[in-house]
Amino acid sequence: MSVNFNNLPGSQAGNQQVGSDKAEQRSQVRQQTSQQATVQQTSTASAKDSVSLTPQAQQFNKLQQKASNASGVDSNKVNDIKKAISEGKYEVNIQRLAEKLASFESDLFN
Repeated sequence: MSVNFNNLPGSQAGNQQVGSDKAEQRSQVRQQTSQQATVQQTSTASAKDSVSLTPQAQQFNKLQQKASNASGVDSNKVNDIKKAISEGKYEVNIQRLAEKLASFESDLFN
C-alpha cells in the first residue's frame, strides 16, 4: 500500500499552490480596489467641475465682443471731413501739423 504525500495541504507542493492562489486573490482585490477608486475619482471630479462668471466678467466679455466687431473708425467724423473738403471749408492748421510730424519722427527714431 502506498500513500501520496505530495498532494496534502501540509506538503511543500500543496503549500506552493495555496500560496500562489492567495497571491492571485490579493492581486485581484488590489486591482478591483484600484479600479473602484479610479471610477470614484472620475465621477467626483466631473461632479465638481463647473465654471461661473462674475457679472463683471460677463460685462467685460460683452465689451470685448463689441470692440472686436467695431472697425475703429469714426465714420461720422470721416463723413464730416469729406463734406468739408468737398465744400472747400476744411482748413489745415499748419503749425499743429508740423508739430505732430516732428513728434512722430522723434518717437520713430529715438
